[in-house]
Amino acid sequence: MGEWSFEYPWVLALLLLYPLCARWCRPRFERLWFPGADELARYAAGRRGFKEAAKFVAFAAMVVALASPVKENEVAVSHDRGYEISLILDASGSMAQNGKFDIVKRIVTDFVEARKHDKIGLTIFADFAYVAVPLTYDKKALLQLLDKVEVGIAGTRRTALYEALFLSTKLFRNSHAKHKIAILLTDGVDNTGSVPLEVAINTAKKYGIRVYTIGVGGRGDYDPYVLEKIAKETGGRFFEADSVAKLEAVYRAIDKLEKSEIEGKKYVKKSYYYTWPLAVALAALTLLALPGLRRAVGGAR
Repeated sequence: MGEWSFEYPWVLALLLLYPLCARWCRPRFERLWFPGADELARYAAGRRGFKEAAKFVAFAAMVVALASPVKENEVAVSHDRGYEISLILDASGSMAQNGKFDIVKRIVTDFVEARKHDKIGLTIFADFAYVAVPLTYDKKALLQLLDKVEVGIAGTRRTALYEALFLSTKLFRNSHAKHKIAILLTDGVDNTGSVPLEVAINTAKKYGIRVYTIGVGGRGDYDPYVLEKIAKETGGRFFEADSVAKLEAVYRAIDKLEKSEIEGKKYVKKSYYYTWPLAVALAALTLLALPGLRRAVGGAR
């Protein structure tokens, strides 16, 4: 969406001059009194109030324009030597137990926010697997979608683990990134048979993807030998996490193991909006210049 700011915010301090000048810099005029002048002054009092308001609006709008209001949008430039990361999350029914999936989402959110210069994608699996977010630099959009993902979104009875790994590797098909990794988290075992394990592993190796696998819960919930096999054959590591603290430590460990030293090339696109307050100032000055208003104000002196 972009952020609003002023290029020269110190200019806004000029607004403080207006009340000072209104009090101490008033022009001096010779006064001419005649019968009925008091009634005429009271009649024009409302007009004077309008004039003062218009003068303040014109002055304030010109100061705001001088401060140069801008809207900044940060744009990332492609940097193929950086990291590309695929997050693969188990959203099957068992992940609802003890709030596991909500805990995982919170920890993954922290992980994504820490990877400021990486391209990240998201794959969800349960009865079937699907790519929820392709590889992107837009962390805000990814986290907004992750926040809406709930257990059951892809079914609740089965675990298409190998299919998820296979599908996720396709995100890297046209990638030229120097570092490609996948982080696969599950608390179950594959029971769909939709994709053979060896096919999923070989596809990951084909695209040069290191897979980090995480088993959540007790050893009886997932197959540690399968997860270790996936990690070992792709050059990654296998982690076990049976508590929130251990799961947090796992993602911190992966973050350190795959720490990007390449800062993303970005530039800030600025959109200037000083013409808006200038238009307001011009409108206020136009009102002050109207002959009828000048006569009414002049008659009140």
